[in-house]
Amino acid sequence: MASDLQRRKISGVFAAMDVDGDGFLQEQDFRALAERWSRVRGQDDGPRLTGIMLSWWTTLLSASDRDRDDKVTLDEVLLVVDRLPGTPEAVTATADAMFEAIDENGDGLISAAEYRRLIEVWNGRPTDTDTTFPLLDSDGDGMLSRTEFAALWLEFWAGDDAEAPGTLVFGPLAA
Repeated sequence: MASDLQRRKISGVFAAMDVDGDGFLQEQDFRALAERWSRVRGQDDGPRLTGIMLSWWTTLLSASDRDRDDKVTLDEVLLVVDRLPGTPEAVTATADAMFEAIDENGDGLISAAEYRRLIEVWNGRPTDTDTTFPLLDSDGDGMLSRTEFAALWLEFWAGDDAEAPGTLVFGPLAA
């Protein structure tokens, strides 16, 4: 059963991804998120971002949609989260896809600016990440490597430690 911390983490991400606010995640939410991300980036990267987001949707739907209604509820997502500590490879596979989406310039690193754009896309509004990013940057080089990001991603989705940097991967938790 998901802990209070896990529920808080996942609830925030779920709410951000539920673009139409209907209480369900559906394919159109992932498409809308990809479109919003493309607009923020101002690049012709829409097809790639849409592909990444729809791949994530397909994985989530397959793992979560217990009643096979092509919708995923928060509780269905939390049931999957309960299983993630035993399947870290499933989490790191999605981390790799997200890393590719966030790394706008393809240099193999996520800069503070790229991270800020990710968070602003999820939140749908400007967000100050200046205090959060350094907490995520474990080696202090001002960038997140693929390895650092995968560890943070795993901490967020499968972890239950409020002090772990990965808890903040989508920004500070709501109180």
